[in-house]
Amino acid sequence: MHGSLVTSSLIRETTENESANEGYRFGQEEETYNIVAAHGYFGRLIFQYASFNNSRSLHFFLAAWPVVGISTMAFNLNGFNFNQSVVDSQGR
Repeated sequence: MHGSLVTSSLIRETTENESANEGYRFGQEEETYNIVAAHGYFGRLIFQYASFNNSRSLHFFLAAWPVVGISTMAFNLNGFNFNQSVVDSQGR
């Protein structure tokens, strides 16, 4: 999801003959993507009210979402129904 957001909202600073990666220098302070374009793309990808207006909340969500999913599966939880697990008490 992060890759599709970045590639859909990159600000092109190179010509068509150069790689888009040439426009980025390691450690630069200015952003190389347009958060407004990312907001619009993410709103169309999921739904309008699930998109984020600032970069920090977007990156927090992109980091937290897989952690919640992996933790849910690691603790053998069936979604968010905490009273039941995927395997019952007898191992079936």
